[in-house]
Amino acid sequence: MTQNVQVNSSYWLQTAPGGAPRPALAEDLDVDVAVIGAGVAGLSTAWELTRTGRSVAVLEAGRIAAGVTGYTSAKLTVQHTLVYDRLRRTRGPEGARLYARSQSEAIERAAGIVAELGIDCDWETRDAYTYVREPGRVDEVRAEAAAAKEAGLPASFVTETGLPFPVAGAVKVTGQAQFHPLKYLLALAADLEAHGGRIFEGTTVQGLDEGEPCRVRTEAGATVTARDVVVATHYPIFDRALLFARLSPRRELVVAGTIEADRDVDGMYITPEENTRSVRTAPLDDAGRRLLLVTGEHFTPGTGDTRERFERLAAWADEHFPGVERTHAWATQDIDPTDTVPMAGPLHPGAHHTYVATGFGGWGLSGGMMAGRLLTAQIAGEECAWSGLYDPRRLRTAVREAPALLKTQAEVARHFVGDRLRPAPPVDALPPGEGAVVRAGGDRLAVYRDEEGALHAVSPRCTHLGCLVDFNAAERAWECPCHGSRFATDGTVLEGPATKPLEQRDI
Repeated sequence: MTQNVQVNSSYWLQTAPGGAPRPALAEDLDVDVAVIGAGVAGLSTAWELTRTGRSVAVLEAGRIAAGVTGYTSAKLTVQHTLVYDRLRRTRGPEGARLYARSQSEAIERAAGIVAELGIDCDWETRDAYTYVREPGRVDEVRAEAAAAKEAGLPASFVTETGLPFPVAGAVKVTGQAQFHPLKYLLALAADLEAHGGRIFEGTTVQGLDEGEPCRVRTEAGATVTARDVVVATHYPIFDRALLFARLSPRRELVVAGTIEADRDVDGMYITPEENTRSVRTAPLDDAGRRLLLVTGEHFTPGTGDTRERFERLAAWADEHFPGVERTHAWATQDIDPTDTVPMAGPLHPGAHHTYVATGFGGWGLSGGMMAGRLLTAQIAGEECAWSGLYDPRRLRTAVREAPALLKTQAEVARHFVGDRLRPAPPVDALPPGEGAVVRAGGDRLAVYRDEEGALHAVSPRCTHLGCLVDFNAAERAWECPCHGSRFATDGTVLEGPATKPLEQRDI
């Protein structure tokens, strides 16, 4: 993979089946359940609900599955780096078993749906590995393998893998899966519509009234009346249980290129070392070539030089897989909970008909599918063994892991105050294709200079909670380091929790 990384769209988005956009919601609507967000969590929930006979409306601000889900590495596994030993210590052996069982059943459900609907989504069964190369971390990996096996998973400690370099040790979990996420989700969407569900794209939600019934208000002024509402927008657009204090955004980069079949790594790999490195392949063409995907370099949105990070990731891929011709480079965004486990359940302590799914920590495919089944059971009034584990209202574990919560809030406070004290460069210093928060006439402006030299100015205050955005030069976007909202150079929302664009400014 050569250097000078050019960021383009994800492979999944480029190779997804085409189709005309679905219409935006233009008039008031009454349904049993309104689902806000059409990623893997939202579509999985909506699909499960239609199978119970409920009328469902999915409201998506952009195109379905084209947000975070469209930029995933698309590994469908219960092996979530080094999670089970930590869960065994913080939630007890039963908590670790419930986590393993819930994630395993979600993957089995997905495999069943693929078979039932006959979805052609490049489904492949692969083993998953978490490896380390530092001998000093081997005991950590041994403990994880033991904890995962105790939790009921087909896990073992190994020292041999399909990677083209030696490892000191690895956790191996057999029988996991990888697939083309958009081919799967677009088929899921078509099937839920065939069962009476409705999907509205280009429909931004800006208000929620939790009455009986609930009312969801869109930017265009339409109202959806529903008995139940599910907020599945990755990062919640409503904070009614201090969720913002318990979630932190994390951006991660992906580089991909073609590889011959005989160089396939024969598995899905991840290491917590080297600022994370994840490797897997996907089928590419009839000639037997495969697509190599290398992921890593995680960082907080709106901090540091993203171009430099892309170059580091590409250099790592080039070192370990020489001769691979890069075809794609993109970035994805994850939301980490401060206490390890995702949040899926009632939106806040007083909620009776509103639910949320968030905080999947980089494992949103199995997590989103799990949330779909869990929330459907809760809406139907059925018991679910792991409701307590994922309950967003949990406070005991948040208190127990308070240092992580306090660190998250300290970072938010540091950006909210510190970014306002940062020296601002002059407008004249901006080269074409660059952006920065500058001072002009005593005010701070977020200014982008396009390739023709024209300046475009917006307010630097994120419309979510008022932190100052910073410019991501690799992706040419304004990013909020506090809660991860992202905006195009003209201020339009690319990613929430913000629902309103940055205000236009004159310069």
